[in-house]
Amino acid sequence: MTRSFRAVVIGVSTGGVNALQKLLGQLPADFRLPILIVQHIGPEAGSGLAKLLDERCALRVKEADEQDEILSGTVYLAPPNYHLLVERGGFLSLSADPHVSFARPSVDVLFESAAEVFGPELVGIVLTGANFDGSRGLRIIKQKGGVAIVQDPEDAEARQMPQSAMAATDVDYVVALDSMAALLRKLAPERAVMPHKGRGRDD
Repeated sequence: MTRSFRAVVIGVSTGGVNALQKLLGQLPADFRLPILIVQHIGPEAGSGLAKLLDERCALRVKEADEQDEILSGTVYLAPPNYHLLVERGGFLSLSADPHVSFARPSVDVLFESAAEVFGPELVGIVLTGANFDGSRGLRIIKQKGGVAIVQDPEDAEARQMPQSAMAATDVDYVVALDSMAALLRKLAPERAVMPHKGRGRDD
């Protein structure tokens, strides 16, 4: 039986800008699943990454706001210095709670909250990074029945995050970055039904 998914969550740190440009840039405009991303970023950073990715990707990319509705075919980036969480009912929330896994935003916070809401209908991805954030969260995604994907450490700019995630849980796929978009299209083949770039609600 074909599995159905409702969202993708991605955690990334060192090397993340290049990795996200490559991965998101290979996804088509009609990719249907919302994508929620924590990229480790300094508290003083602005919204430049979201703007850069939005300009270079077919999907709409925006910095997440408090109580954003999670829309199909939209990419949400955690803002600097705030945890990004998924709330029941399909909305996002932001938190200034203390650092988790030495980070705010923390991959673990996003992954764990998304796993509680989406359960087996969630895809979790750990990309390049130089710490262990995301390992516990990916394990919880697996425990809730979701799919766990890790960038091949040999392919990553920084291997520690992928290696730590693989040590923490039995991941479903270990793939090179160039192959990840094709895997996501295979997992979510249906076309999006929600508005796309330029047609959604205002940032």
